[in-house]
Amino acid sequence: MRMKAIAVAGVLVLLCACGQRQDTGWSGYADGDYVYVAAPIAGQLGALNVISGQQVTKGKPLFALDDVAEKAAQEEANARLAAASYQAADTEKGKREAEVSVNQAQLAQARALAGNARNDLARKRELLAKGFIAQAQVDEAAHTYEQAQARVAELASTVQVARLPARSDEQRAAQAQVDAARQALRQSEWRAQQKQQTAPVDAQVADTFFRPCEFVNAGQPVVSLLPAANVKARFYVPETQIQSIALGGNVTLNCDGCQPIAARVTFISTKPEYTPPVIYSNEQRAKLVFLVEAKPAPADAAKLRPGQPLSVTAAK
Repeated sequence: MRMKAIAVAGVLVLLCACGQRQDTGWSGYADGDYVYVAAPIAGQLGALNVISGQQVTKGKPLFALDDVAEKAAQEEANARLAAASYQAADTEKGKREAEVSVNQAQLAQARALAGNARNDLARKRELLAKGFIAQAQVDEAAHTYEQAQARVAELASTVQVARLPARSDEQRAAQAQVDAARQALRQSEWRAQQKQQTAPVDAQVADTFFRPCEFVNAGQPVVSLLPAANVKARFYVPETQIQSIALGGNVTLNCDGCQPIAARVTFISTKPEYTPPVIYSNEQRAKLVFLVEAKPAPADAAKLRPGQPLSVTAAK
């Protein structure tokens, strides 16, 4: 009987030992904050330059939408800018030389007529002094001479004005038209550029959501990227151990088939994931867990895959 009791006790000890699980850390998984790349303008997908899983560098073309309308609008804006620029430049110039020459010829003719009128007036004054003509003829000649002088002054001003640029207000108005046309061109260039999206950062292509020839609405993602800096671990710490974790603290990530990875705690949830119905009993408190996030260095982040199970331990 004594030997039988010892054997039973030995079996119980072995069963207890087998029933005890070794603490392997806090359970979690790898996750990532994805970057969704979309065009702010709708259009048909003309080219998809990447595939899922591909590594891309910053500035690499990702996709392009059909931009026929945008290019046509850009050419129109260019033409409008050129027209406005020519008009603004024209306001800074006087009339053409040929037009000025016509005014100068008219001025020369008026001066000749004024000279004849002056001479005629002088002769008639002499005749009036000798009593050969009446005063009325002298007055008429004087009036004709005054008209000739006024015509000379008018044409002289015309020649002078012909060489002047437009008024300052007209010049400013023309320049404002140039500025408006330039801004319209910038808008059309921006719209054309938005039809072609490039990678904003070095990243891995996580997924593509459209195929060429499909229509894409404005703001609808075409490609999702996962930068290495956006890879993180999400794990759950029991309420009884949450005080051992602090923002900025270090933890170690363990996964199947990989070496331990150091990470830094970047987030600790302020609320537990499990809330008892009324009050916290001792048994219920043991079920409370808090979500914690930690980020490894970008070089180590490439070793993790979103959804990959992880075991997290406090750094020693």
